[in-house]
Amino acid sequence: MDVPRGRLTVAPRVGVVMLAYGDEPVLDLAVDAVLASTGVQVRLVLVDNGCRRPDLAQIADRAAVVLLRPGTNLGFAGGVDAGAALVDEEFLALVNSDAVVAPDALARLTAVAADPAVGIASGSIRLADDPETMNSVGNPVHMLGLSWAGGLGEPASRHADARDVASASGAGLVLRRELWQQLGGFPVEFFAYHEDVDLSWRVWQRGLTVRYVPDAVVEHHYEFSRNPQKMYLLERNRLLFVLTCYGGRTLVLLAPLLVAFELAMGLVAAAQGWGRLKVRGWRWVLGHLGWVSARRRAVQAARRVPDRELAHLWSVRFDAAAMPLPRWAGPVQGLLAAALRLVRRAV
Repeated sequence: MDVPRGRLTVAPRVGVVMLAYGDEPVLDLAVDAVLASTGVQVRLVLVDNGCRRPDLAQIADRAAVVLLRPGTNLGFAGGVDAGAALVDEEFLALVNSDAVVAPDALARLTAVAADPAVGIASGSIRLADDPETMNSVGNPVHMLGLSWAGGLGEPASRHADARDVASASGAGLVLRRELWQQLGGFPVEFFAYHEDVDLSWRVWQRGLTVRYVPDAVVEHHYEFSRNPQKMYLLERNRLLFVLTCYGGRTLVLLAPLLVAFELAMGLVAAAQGWGRLKVRGWRWVLGHLGWVSARRRAVQAARRVPDRELAHLWSVRFDAAAMPLPRWAGPVQGLLAAALRLVRRAV
């Protein structure tokens, strides 16, 4: 950090939350990278969410590391919430346990997150096995609630400029701890997946931005999976996000398309062998309408920006690189995109 003439610059304090689950083959690299960060004072809260590494205690045996062992897997949402409760630093960072931050990444993210107009600073998430290729430049948000890794597989050189994005990548982000507390953190009911989309959208609703920071490099040992349990959570949480975060007018306008899309996803799920889990997601939502209603009231009461001012953030087309579609789906997506453009203008 630069030292201005006549006074000493104190490096900002950052509390980093990282979850450990399963085998965690690169956890030691992820922890070492965080602790080697320059330009910031870091303290790492490492949450044991069911980690099977026998050396976890040794990895966490550092002065700047706090090991939290809740005794059960809280999911990504609950684990981060539990870890963040132990953070008293000015800034809160989320770093995946399979992500290696560059030495200056947290400092660069913190500098952007310090801007009062910025809600979340999201890193330049690269593929660890090819660091010149993007994993995520922030995640698009489709109007029907889907989200995916933006820029996946594209050269990092195409994404060298800072810009606002619809949603941050949970693999590496920073926000002010005070804002995290105001937002109430992640909804623990999500358990895992889509919580970064929910948080980012609520940031936008507060009149703040989500900013992609191209020189805050995070190398992610990314491994995409589409297992049935993941698809259950993704689909269920997509519905929870739409039902609680979208305004009433938006939901009314979207209702026919949402119903049609749900039926289509039900058919896809049945064809792919996870149809029962898709139905289970519908049942969860219907069985927790009281929670959905209460959360919707809280989210809508806290918002300061209407959907019409956020409509430009919605994507109306799926990214074929991130979400491969069968050949026949092309014309269908074209019709859906045209309909969604009309809805977006009407919001």
